[in-house]
Amino acid sequence: MHPDFDINSYRYDLPPGLVAQHPPERREESRLLILHCSRDTVQDLRFTDITAFLSPGDLLVVNDTRVFPARLEGRKSTGGKVELFLLEYPDFTGDNELRPRPDAGPTETWQDFTAFGLLKSSKKARPGTRFFFSPDLEAEVLQYLDAGRVQVKLCFKTGSGRTPEEILATCGRVPLPPYIQRDGKDHPQDSERYQTLFARRPGAVAAPTAGLHFSDFLLRDLEKKGIRIAAITLHVGYGTFAPVRVKDIRDHRIHEEYIEIGAETAAMINQTRAAGKKVWTVGTTTARTLEFAAGAEGRVTARKGWCGLYIYPGYRFKLVNGLVTNFHLPGSSLLFLVAALAGRQRILQAYSRAIALGYRFYSYGDAMLIIC
Repeated sequence: MHPDFDINSYRYDLPPGLVAQHPPERREESRLLILHCSRDTVQDLRFTDITAFLSPGDLLVVNDTRVFPARLEGRKSTGGKVELFLLEYPDFTGDNELRPRPDAGPTETWQDFTAFGLLKSSKKARPGTRFFFSPDLEAEVLQYLDAGRVQVKLCFKTGSGRTPEEILATCGRVPLPPYIQRDGKDHPQDSERYQTLFARRPGAVAAPTAGLHFSDFLLRDLEKKGIRIAAITLHVGYGTFAPVRVKDIRDHRIHEEYIEIGAETAAMINQTRAAGKKVWTVGTTTARTLEFAAGAEGRVTARKGWCGLYIYPGYRFKLVNGLVTNFHLPGSSLLFLVAALAGRQRILQAYSRAIALGYRFYSYGDAMLIIC
């Protein structure tokens, strides 16, 4: 088997102390490793230096998904603790009629929404088991599905004067990645810092972390230089943390995630390329979305739907050749993607350098700019 397809070729040793547990004090204070593929050179800079590589008329494409508070902690009707991790944002636009509760007051009404999640409790909850997260939010187990998933009915007390969206925002916790370990606790700053400044559309259970480095200060500098910004949407799913369990990475099946590219964004991308300017992609989520929507010549069309594009070495990129990204976990599909763009050996050499120089890794860590 060629090393590019062997999962063991994507292993590297990372000292635990380099896994970033907190964001930097300011978003733009991260370090930035520049990887020039054509020149096969590396630079070590600060993230604010990224402005030197973008030219007037260039376009920065970002992901505007917003992380919703997907982690709910409560108790079962028997009193035992339970945690429900929602795998997708409930469809609050659906046709869900208000209903009275037999055990509630005469003016109390509830609204139900079906959702999917992962359950964590000391004992498996049977269908029909109820969970209580707050006086305004309950849930009931409907059925168990594949891969440990469970279908539940979320019950919101609409008579409280708050919308279901507001109740969820109050009851839920920030779904930080499992490698951020603070005795299971998130901090008040996470509700802001685990969101990008572009976050507009709730639906993600993980942040598109390459966008976390952009601050208001930096965006103003880019605007002054004549850099435009366009947004796509990819709602990052729980599968982004799913380990690859095959030896031949070609046998892996990637999770699907919902994407949207509007007509305005598609037009801006196509116009920028036609003018001979550069389209810079912020994050692997944006890269997957653009490649999914691009034709053979790299022309992007507006579209929405489910994206299951799996990018690994051997893939021919149609549009992406400048990528802002963070440092990714060993043996992960995100590492395969950047290896497909820059070359596996080149990426691993850059990672070795980053480790030797004490770069911070993963979601709250430092960044790379890959120029191909």
